[in-house]
Amino acid sequence: MVLEPFVAALRFLTIVPIPGQVGTDSYSLAASTPWFPLVGLLIGLVCAPLAWLLWWLLPHAVAAVLVTSLLFAFSGGLHLDGLADTADGLFSARSRDRMLAIMRDSRIGAMGVIALIMLLLLKTTALASLDLDRLLAAVVLAPVAGRCAILFMMALLPYARPEGGLGTLFYSRRSRLVGVWGVVFFLACALLVTGPAGLAVAGLTLLLLAVLALFLKCRLGGATGDTLGAACELAELSVVLAFSCTLWSGS
Repeated sequence: MVLEPFVAALRFLTIVPIPGQVGTDSYSLAASTPWFPLVGLLIGLVCAPLAWLLWWLLPHAVAAVLVTSLLFAFSGGLHLDGLADTADGLFSARSRDRMLAIMRDSRIGAMGVIALIMLLLLKTTALASLDLDRLLAAVVLAPVAGRCAILFMMALLPYARPEGGLGTLFYSRRSRLVGVWGVVFFLACALLVTGPAGLAVAGLTLLLLAVLALFLKCRLGGATGDTLGAACELAELSVVLAFSCTLWSGS
């Protein structure tokens, strides 16, 4: 069934309840990565009208908190967990093997907590600073950026865990063409949502991801499932911050 990988991506990346067993097998999950950008777009398109409603009904600071909550609730906090684990490992100042071991530990450490607090504060305050046009553009584009970032990082980096992990499943079908597809999809969405200004936002996000990839290559020798989740969250944050710093408006 052609759509099984799409259903697998929807199951993995969101908390959307899907009845039946379609997309639950490992083959469908391994083949699901090309669908990640579309799932990101769906998240954005669902959250945007809710953000519009909250913006009109509530004080903008309160609306921003709830919009931020919506964005991470749709993924069940999956990528936030990756960010916390990545921060714990990378900022431990240990050897490569020890950092990877720390990242595998399910317990969250001080650096993970700090990273989560900083991310949520920055995203919330940035969203609160936006007018309605930029808020809606950011809410649509940020989830796309995050899911495309996963493909981009997989194209740039090998898998870092020799003993394997969840990322091994996705890396078993790794293709740099899928990474190119993610970049093209991101750029196209940015152009459609905001026009030429969106290309600047997308370009800045891709540049930051490339720097992150270089840093991970030096520190860990590649990527893990946790670092892919961290890249997703940081790409979302990059988009939101870029909109908060630009004079673009949809008018």
